[in-house]
Amino acid sequence: MHGVLQQQTINRPASYSGIGLHSGNRVNMTFLPAAPDTGIRFRRVDLEGKPEIEARVENVIETNRSTTLGKGNAKIHTVEHVLATFAGFGIDNAIVELDANEPPIADGSAREYCKMIDAAGIVPQPEKREPYTVSEPIELQMGETEMVIFPDDVFKLTCTSADKQGRFTQFFSLEISPKTWERDLAHARTFCFYEEIEFLIKNGLIKGGSLENAVVVRDDAVLTTEPLRYPNEFVRHKMLDILGDLSLIGRPLCGHIIAVKPSHSGNCELARLISAQMRKPLTAVQTFAPPPPPKNGGSSEAAGGEAPVKDGATLDTMQVMKVLPHRYPFLMVDKVIKVEGNKITGVKNVSVNEPFFQGHFPNHPIMPGVLQLEAIAQVAGILTLKQAENLGKLAYFISAENVKWRKPVRPGDTLIIDVELTKVRGKIGKARGVCTVNGEPVSEAEVTFMLVDS
Repeated sequence: MHGVLQQQTINRPASYSGIGLHSGNRVNMTFLPAAPDTGIRFRRVDLEGKPEIEARVENVIETNRSTTLGKGNAKIHTVEHVLATFAGFGIDNAIVELDANEPPIADGSAREYCKMIDAAGIVPQPEKREPYTVSEPIELQMGETEMVIFPDDVFKLTCTSADKQGRFTQFFSLEISPKTWERDLAHARTFCFYEEIEFLIKNGLIKGGSLENAVVVRDDAVLTTEPLRYPNEFVRHKMLDILGDLSLIGRPLCGHIIAVKPSHSGNCELARLISAQMRKPLTAVQTFAPPPPPKNGGSSEAAGGEAPVKDGATLDTMQVMKVLPHRYPFLMVDKVIKVEGNKITGVKNVSVNEPFFQGHFPNHPIMPGVLQLEAIAQVAGILTLKQAENLGKLAYFISAENVKWRKPVRPGDTLIIDVELTKVRGKIGKARGVCTVNGEPVSEAEVTFMLVDS
């Protein structure tokens, strides 16, 4: 993907009809050009309202044997080969129209989809393309699947695949570019083991399966309508799947993935972890940016009266909002229960409705660590306002040291934020904060901030 600086879409529509692997029904599929920043979307033209599902990891609802996307009552099964095709060619934006719940399987590889792209042509778009470079290694272990991604300035896949009996162990490594994608991965077909087929048929899957669209392995024999397309076709198909599943992060990727016995569930979980890492700097930037100025001088009413923050005081939500300029979704203190000398205790009730749980993480909600840091800084900010001359000022974060996150904070937890002001000299303040849940420390940090006029 190196060198492609602009986003890309296809030049004109292209269509293909065939059989769906699991449903066995005939399916018509059309690739359509799309505007910049659309991403890849699947559109079900057979359903009322023609609902669209974005190809994003948040929309993955099942990863048993293939990747299924769902939104509302619309579903699309087996999206990975189509997604791998767009990712392989470096196409950022396109609409995939389908009149059934899965793309045509064709021959079990991405060969037909590549022909569609060749027919449609690829065109650059004015908007810049923004690949995501992994900032630090991410490791994942799920059952037999082990995957790790390392920072790299290109997108590289290294994979070892084998079945449970250790048969057909294969290894392949490849830097992905439109050329290597089409030459080295696109033609690798789906494969399965004979003993699994019975289970799949009993469970109503692979109704459209045949030797026309999959390679079947029986004992040590490989059953196929044509010779293997690559001596190591199996591992290459696994890499095709990884490429498709990881495109669900919604951006081109730079990094080196090393995978052992990958699976769709492993691939999608890795995509979730990469997405989480992708959002982390974003949260940090928001956290350390100055808070918005108070609307219509929100703090001046506090400035007009006496300082609400004094020894022995408690502050309810409304009083906290008079003192702090932060607002939803960035106010991280619900109330102050204690002010004593240079110490203060704040409370944040962590509810399942917090906006950050939606993406951090959909099936495993955890409060981001940086937001606990933000809570410490906000509580410290409240304490500096004890001095009347500081009223109406804002506390800007300058640095955080000795940060430790000890335990995950989950929905339903009550975060107690104890902060001690260790130093205030002129405009610069230092504080030490500890967040606890049920008396156990979950995070701690020393923060330095600067008071400025709002």
